[in-house]
Amino acid sequence: MPKSKRDKKISLTQVDKKNGLETKQKLVDTVRNCVDTYARIFVFKPENMRNLKLKEVRDKWNHSKFFIGRNRVIAKALGKTEAEEYNENLHKISLLLRGECGLLFTNEKTQDVLEYFQNLAEPDFARTGGKCTETVVLPEGPLPDFSHAIEPQLRQIGLPTTLKKGVVTLIKEHTVCREGDILTSEQARILKLLGKEQAEFRLRMLAVWGNDGSFEVLASIPEEASMSEDEENEGEEDE
Repeated sequence: MPKSKRDKKISLTQVDKKNGLETKQKLVDTVRNCVDTYARIFVFKPENMRNLKLKEVRDKWNHSKFFIGRNRVIAKALGKTEAEEYNENLHKISLLLRGECGLLFTNEKTQDVLEYFQNLAEPDFARTGGKCTETVVLPEGPLPDFSHAIEPQLRQIGLPTTLKKGVVTLIKEHTVCREGDILTSEQARILKLLGKEQAEFRLRMLAVWGNDGSFEVLASIPEEASMSEDEENEGEEDE
C-alpha cells in the first residue's frame, strides 16, 4: 500500500522567517527609489477610511504609488531632519507623518491631483465612533420596509417596536441620533438598516513636495500625537 502524502513531515527549520530589519530596509530602498522616480509627493489624510474604496482609487491611479502605514520607517527613508533628508526639504514631509496618513508619489500635475481628490467623495454608512451629520427621528407607527422576522433584532438594538398584524411598528416616536453625536454601535446599525449614509470616504491632501525642492502646505494640519513604538511596527506599505 503506497504511503500517504499527508504523512509527509516538513522540518520547521527549513521555513524562512521574515527578518524585520531586512523588511524595513527594503521599504527604505523602495521609498527612496520612488523619490528618484516621481516628480511630486503628496501627504494625505484618509477620512472615513474604507480599504475597498482605497483599493479602487489605487487601481485608477496605477500610474502612481501609494504608501499607508509604517510612518516612522518612511520618515527615516526621507530623512527626519534637514541634515538627514534624502533630498531638499523632504524632512518637512517626514514631520507630517503622524497618525493615520499616507503618501502619494506621482508625476501628475498638482492642480490635476487636487481637482481629482477634491471631487472624490464616496458616500458610505457611518461606523461606530463616527460623527452624526444629521438628526434622524422616526415617527410612531408602522415600519413597512422592515421584515417581521427582524423585529426582535430591532428591539435588541434599541428601537421601541412591536408586531401589529405582522407589521413592524414603532410604539412611540424615537430619535435615532442627533447631529453632532458620536455614534454608538446600535445607532450605526440602525442607520444602516434605514439606508441612511452619514459618512464620506475622502483622501484630503495636506501638503505637496516637488523634486525641485519646493514644499507647500495645502490644508490645515491636524494636531495628532506622535506614534508610539508599537504603532511604528503596525501597518504595511502598499506596493
